Amino acid sequence: MEDAVDGLRAAIEGRYDLVILDLLMPRLDGVSLLRQVLEHPPVPPVIVLSAVGDTASKVECLQLGAEDYLAKPFSLDELLARVGARLRRLTEPGPATIRVGRLSLDLIRREADSGSGPVPLSEREFLLLQQLMRNEGCTMSKDRLLSLVWGYYFSSGSNVVDVYVGRLRRKLGPASITTVRGEGYRVDAH
Repeated sequence: MEDAVDGLRAAIEGRYDLVILDLLMPRLDGVSLLRQVLEHPPVPPVIVLSAVGDTASKVECLQLGAEDYLAKPFSLDELLARVGARLRRLTEPGPATIRVGRLSLDLIRREADSGSGPVPLSEREFLLLQQLMRNEGCTMSKDRLLSLVWGYYFSSGSNVVDVYVGRLRRKLGPASITTVRGEGYRVDAH
């Protein structure tokens, strides 16, 4: 692409399996572009590449919904391995829909339905709901969800899980996800 504005137009108008985004671009900063891409479903997974390697930038992009963040300089082999891992998840065979009670999750369209019609989900909303539904009836801790959905393998003290659960409840209804005080979240067949 010529610049960020061209890239944004292509990302919104096209259908891509994956977007690789550099944060440092002319005419529009990468974080703003990331926000705009994630606001236009269907949202492809986004891998951020950047010379900006500080923790705050990484956390901001991951909390916004980026799938992965790779700081420069990086190994091309590592980038290709991360791209391959993301694309494998898109093509893994298995059932196209997960159902728990009235709640269903379309794994192809990345839409959820709690009985009021399909609702498009962002990448992280989809991954979070998928983990909860695949573990039906089991309470999943915030740390476990941070590890599985965001790739944090430590207790970050972040409220990102709470924020995304709130988003899912607004889209699917407050009873779609149960809070287990002091333990985490779960999805039950009602």
